[in-house]
Amino acid sequence: MAKGIHKHCDKCYSVHCQAPINLSISCMVIKCHKKCGATFHMCKQDEHQLLCPYEVAPCLNADFGCPLTMLRHKLAKHLAVCPASVVFCSQEWNRWPFPETDVTFYKNISESLQPSAEADPDVALALRDQALLFQSIKMKSIFPEMMEEEPASQDVSSGVDSSAEDACCSSDCGKFVESGREETEGIEASQEERDALAKNGALACTQNYNTWEKIFVKEKEGCNQAVKNVNKVRKGDGKEEQKYLNSKVEDRNSRRVEVNDFRNLNGASGLAPWQDGVLERLGKEVNIAEYNMYLVHNGAMLINFGQLAACTPREKDFVYGNLEPIKVQTVRSFNVPTSYQAKRSLLKDPSHKAKTAHQSVDTKDLGQSVADLPKSEEVSATLLCSLEKELKGHLISESASTDGLYVDVGTQTYNFPSAPFKADATLASVIAERPRGLYVNVETESVTRRHNKISSAFSFMCGHSFRRDEYQAHFRNAHCDIQASLSGWFQQRCPLAYLGCAFSQIRFHPAGQQAAIKFCQDVSALVLQPYVPASLRDGGKSRSPGSAARDLNGLSSLPLEILQHIAGYLDSFTLSQLSQVSRLMRGVCGTLLQERGMVSLEWRKKTYSHGGSSWKSRKKIWRFSSLFSPVDRWSFSDVPSMSEHLKTCSFYQREEHREPVALACLQEVREKYEERSTEENPSMLEHSG
Repeated sequence: MAKGIHKHCDKCYSVHCQAPINLSISCMVIKCHKKCGATFHMCKQDEHQLLCPYEVAPCLNADFGCPLTMLRHKLAKHLAVCPASVVFCSQEWNRWPFPETDVTFYKNISESLQPSAEADPDVALALRDQALLFQSIKMKSIFPEMMEEEPASQDVSSGVDSSAEDACCSSDCGKFVESGREETEGIEASQEERDALAKNGALACTQNYNTWEKIFVKEKEGCNQAVKNVNKVRKGDGKEEQKYLNSKVEDRNSRRVEVNDFRNLNGASGLAPWQDGVLERLGKEVNIAEYNMYLVHNGAMLINFGQLAACTPREKDFVYGNLEPIKVQTVRSFNVPTSYQAKRSLLKDPSHKAKTAHQSVDTKDLGQSVADLPKSEEVSATLLCSLEKELKGHLISESASTDGLYVDVGTQTYNFPSAPFKADATLASVIAERPRGLYVNVETESVTRRHNKISSAFSFMCGHSFRRDEYQAHFRNAHCDIQASLSGWFQQRCPLAYLGCAFSQIRFHPAGQQAAIKFCQDVSALVLQPYVPASLRDGGKSRSPGSAARDLNGLSSLPLEILQHIAGYLDSFTLSQLSQVSRLMRGVCGTLLQERGMVSLEWRKKTYSHGGSSWKSRKKIWRFSSLFSPVDRWSFSDVPSMSEHLKTCSFYQREEHREPVALACLQEVREKYEERSTEENPSMLEHSG
């Protein structure tokens, strides 16, 4: 039962409840003061406020940045226009590198690209995808052999290199072992030496060093205490020493070592950890399993009494004893089994078999030096090597096995003028200083979820964010109407583009308005740009430089209400551009953010002192999307036919033949006609003779 609700009221759902009013059992029945029609006991009023449709409640996306509050029954309808209900466009498409058959076309396109000139929509989209692709390709993953050699990192401040660290470790271990025999000889490392080791670059971090240091200090203190006990027993009589040693032997070796082996503790045949030569005798008397078990149970005591080194000295590292040479089985030393059956393609007459020889082919066979060889082109070679790394792609240097005995191995080397590359170099940074060019195909291929992606093509994604009520118009206009129809329908190129002609024209415009589709570099998206009348363009040439500022001042002098009314007719992309004109226009556009904009959270990673990390929401970011005005219907633009362009196209070269040319089959037809005429009229032949 909820707190504050009476016992009777908790189970009573009758509108006409006639139960006596008792403050300890029940209360009176009332109606909702918001007039939603609900009837309930008075003690359930707080509970009803959580369900009443006429109560004011925050948006369901309040945790994601929406600041609006409304009646509860309007929450569902508000989600369609909620500024925090942001949709991410995941439309994908593929692009291939430009085909080798159209090299002239892409060369002319690259030469016509100017920083200030506007490119065609298909070329602009291809350049955007190319920029993203070049930034994502790491040269280190493609050509690791052509990277700059990184210098060995040395810690100059600590003054301790790896060899000095090993020597220090060996000396510390030696002092540690020696302290087991005589306490006065043990010298602990100073705090300065430990700090120097902690600052050494070879160690992982100071935290790990402190952890291991605590473990080693505890072990050393335990060993020192054990040595003190042994020395204390040795100072007494022989009986106490005998009793102490027997108790230690029984505790450590009760499972593997028999009591009879420790009868003569002072002799040379004992197996006690403190007796000299115990490991040599143990290795001769027991098998390897018992020897290892003895080391496991008595390893600490063997180190304390100097029978076993705490760490292997450097001069004894990697000692494997006597190594015997083993004959390596290679292709040439491998004997073909008698049951082997060769492929049918290799079953030939041995007498007619051509002589073969194992020979490596290199650039030295060309008779030229490496400096005189032509350099490879970074972009084409990198794109080709990136494609061969696909799961379903083929390798340029792939090994092909003809049979179990024949394997053809090929290698591919490159010689780039910009090599060697830096460790963090990308393809974009390699060609940053070169003129801008186009290296991917202007035509795209759609990708759907119902078929596999093409392995030898690069995939791209739209990646723009929109309000939920804007996504439908974006997908229909940008992807379905424009992007999917750029190749030949929405945008038409010259039929002689394969020869190098770069002429193109847009065949459609929005119905009812004169506007053109352009690609905006600022937002990296397609936008709708209205045509400016010629009178304004011509008049702008004669105006003074300060006339534009006076026009802006005249617009800014309008009342705020009128500016807000004008801005309400603009689309989201225009509002985002208008907000960057002045502070006043930014404030005017800011009043429309909740109605036309969208909000998102900025997340940052926070790292704590203990090493853990988490993501925290720092602030809310309000902005407008890149959506242009929705277009419901398109109309044909008033542009001349492509045939008009062909009359003046420089790539359209006609060949005129004024002399008659005999057809290929005309002679055969004439001979057949003469033979048939001769058979039908033999008298004609006699007359002619």
